[in-house]
Amino acid sequence: MFVFDPKTKKTAATSGGYSKDGLPIRDTMVLLGRDQRGILYEPLVRNEKSAVGVIIIHSDGDYANLNMCGELAKRGFTVFGGGVSNADDILDKKLLSVKNAIEFLRSLSGIEKVVLMGHSGGATLMTCYQAVAENGPTIFQGDEMVIKCSVKEPLPTADGIMTIDSNFGNGAMTLISIDPAVLDETKGTKLNPEYDIFRPEVGFVPGKARYTEEFKKKYHAAQRERNNRIIAMAQERLRLIEAGEGNFLDEEPFVVPGGSQGAGNNKLIFEDTSLLAHTKQPHPLLHADGSETFEIVPSVRPARGDHIDTPFLNHGAAVTTVRHYLTERAVLAGEDYAITEDDIRGILWDRSYDCPPANAKHIHAPLLCMGLTGGYEYLAAEMIYNNTPSQDKSIAFVEGASHMFAPVDPKWGDTEKVLYDYMAKWLSQPGRFIQ
Repeated sequence: MFVFDPKTKKTAATSGGYSKDGLPIRDTMVLLGRDQRGILYEPLVRNEKSAVGVIIIHSDGDYANLNMCGELAKRGFTVFGGGVSNADDILDKKLLSVKNAIEFLRSLSGIEKVVLMGHSGGATLMTCYQAVAENGPTIFQGDEMVIKCSVKEPLPTADGIMTIDSNFGNGAMTLISIDPAVLDETKGTKLNPEYDIFRPEVGFVPGKARYTEEFKKKYHAAQRERNNRIIAMAQERLRLIEAGEGNFLDEEPFVVPGGSQGAGNNKLIFEDTSLLAHTKQPHPLLHADGSETFEIVPSVRPARGDHIDTPFLNHGAAVTTVRHYLTERAVLAGEDYAITEDDIRGILWDRSYDCPPANAKHIHAPLLCMGLTGGYEYLAAEMIYNNTPSQDKSIAFVEGASHMFAPVDPKWGDTEKVLYDYMAKWLSQPGRFIQ
């Protein structure tokens, strides 16, 4: 086991850890400070690729055992997979967990470059981190922000970043998930039937919904109004807390019925696959047979089917705190907010730091954006790619891969191998991280 002290920047080896028999890699448990844990994956026989360290951390989950960690190590790289110190912390504090991981890898002998990997909500964390690291803590402290980033100290920059099926941002995911049917912000059981997306008269058909233009317009307008109202409520609660007039002196619980990012019932895009159906521009599309085409990239995701989670606290509600909601779940929507066949229009991206498409505008390091066409989040890759000023940026899509890398249907082949091979190829490009 390695124990890394973030204060002294020193790493000590202790007896412990383990190796996987029969594999050309070893994996070692790592403790960063007192609260942050992970696993270090290394090739048994080091080569020039091993000087590149990859950090795989999600904003909410523990990625220590993600297949990608071992697979990249098998391909020659040194990989730290793990989680943040506290998944319930505000986003600002989670940035310090990324800092710890960077400093840990750089404390190891032989590590020359460090690259961040953000998958799904992990891309919110990693793009926010790199934006602050490259530009300084004041980058997200303007008066226009929904909430100002509280980070004060400089952060060490990573040498590169990969976003793999990034979501549109934790804030944007809340916006597109929020249930406009909720009539009482204290209840998940009092719903307006006009916004029930499972009614045939608005275009719902199990497995192949096509919502009417009238319903989509009405639904998006109601989402925008409720989303912005909830943000204003959270901002008012924060003002009272900071004035010493809140329900508690430090923080307050904040529960949003029908506000869960993961709730399937609130998303038109889960049922109507004509929304977020294809990219705007042509891009490389990777196929299981090893071929690559250049085309407008379609989503091959299936519809989810009908169910409703809003009446439930678990799965249906966003159960959080005022500051956590504002730093991780809040993005404002403008009058033209709408989800279209190739875009999410009208989001005020630049007023939050919890969305990769906005964070990317401040990233100059080498950047790889990959989308997985078996889901709807794959379109975020195009947004991030188009927004970054990086002079070394790449984009590619994996045909038929689900959000968690495996194929949505066996006919798409070994999508995980396609993904990991392409990542390894990008990391190995001469002159990028390996001289």
